[in-house]
Amino acid sequence: MSEEIKQEQDGLDETVQDAEAQPETHKKEDKKGKKNKKTVTFTVEEAERMEQLAKDYESLKDQRLRLAAEYDNYRKRTAKEKEQIYSDAKIATVKEFLAVYDNLERAVAQGGDEDSPHKKGMEMIFHQFEEILQKMGVEKIDAVGQTFDPEKHSAVMHIEDETLGENTVAEVFQQGFILHGKVLRFAVVKVAN
Repeated sequence: MSEEIKQEQDGLDETVQDAEAQPETHKKEDKKGKKNKKTVTFTVEEAERMEQLAKDYESLKDQRLRLAAEYDNYRKRTAKEKEQIYSDAKIATVKEFLAVYDNLERAVAQGGDEDSPHKKGMEMIFHQFEEILQKMGVEKIDAVGQTFDPEKHSAVMHIEDETLGENTVAEVFQQGFILHGKVLRFAVVKVAN
């Protein structure tokens, strides 16, 4: 709440207290002499002043509610912006590591002795990297045998193959990835028919 609003409200509170202290109070007595009801009388000026104070109070109350609503909107907007910034940073970071994925995939695909400690080590590193991507929510785009989808695949070759259906992905040259429904990288594919 701003300083001006606090000062106005403090002034109104003092005026209301003064007005409450000033009115004459008449107490009626019943037949037995017991006091049971309290009546208050005000002058016209006092009544007008109280009406003005009530209007000022409602105005300040409205200002306070609007300020609270503005703050709530601001809080929600900044929280949404922070989440978007985090999401964008995560996407940018994962995109940079996809080149490492490609190199590890190529290293594992190289022929050679299956019992070689070097090959086994590369396979372990590659699988560990795949698990990390999976934990982060990164999913591979299934492509081979699927119908070509321009929103997920990027066709670089076209072949005629009677064993495959029309617009079917025949081969993947580079794996594609999705993070939270957003394509990080299109799968580079060869399409049949």
